[in-house]
Amino acid sequence: MGNQSSHLTLYSAQAEPVYQAILRDGACYSRPEYVQSKYGESAHIFLTAYRWFVEQFLRYVPRPEGAQFPYWAFADLWSVDTSGPGRVLTLEVPADQAVLFDLYDWNRIVQLGYLGLDREEERRWRRELSLQGLREYDVMSTAFYPQQRQEILDSWQRLFRHHAALLAGDRTGVGGVQAGLWCIRREWVVQVR
Repeated sequence: MGNQSSHLTLYSAQAEPVYQAILRDGACYSRPEYVQSKYGESAHIFLTAYRWFVEQFLRYVPRPEGAQFPYWAFADLWSVDTSGPGRVLTLEVPADQAVLFDLYDWNRIVQLGYLGLDREEERRWRRELSLQGLREYDVMSTAFYPQQRQEILDSWQRLFRHHAALLAGDRTGVGGVQAGLWCIRREWVVQVR
């Protein structure tokens, strides 16, 4: 994650329509309907996680006009999913326009799971749920378990535990660095693959 004069070097895989919108309009903004279209039947899972993220993201980066949902970028090219069509963009993003976190922590949230202080705490929590005959997905996809649901949502606050350290270049305890961006601006794009 390069950091040259308060800029972060990040990588983001984007579909061709997104890239064309960046070129045409100078910036591209994601919307809930794009998530719905991309993920189909599974969209409700992603929308739950994304909506929560949007509420929290506002605490770190003001939302520009037109932005509704985040774009994802990564500090390491190896973290970018290049299996689909589209382009990989190398971005130089002002540090104050990104929120940084461990991509493995985000994966727990997208799985609608409890985000523990460590893996052992997560296992313990899942065991307790299991003794009640529950799974995390059941808790998060229904309204029947409000206490357990709130415990999961409260645990998600840990997503941002590494933000300040990552901005300073300290990746201790982080498996991979992911970034949330409100948009992708044309002036941030320094290379296209």
